[in-house]
Amino acid sequence: MKKLISVILLSMFVVSVAMAHSGGTDSEGCHKNHKTGDHHCH
Repeated sequence: MKKLISVILLSMFVVSVAMAHSGGTDSEGCHKNHKTGDHHCH
């Protein structure tokens, strides 16, 4: 059972890292997509 829980937690971590994106943030903690002009914050 502990092995199953470890695998699930590891999988969740890997998915969260894969979904994250790099890129600098401005003073408000936001990103700007320079191609589309979109702006989003976290």
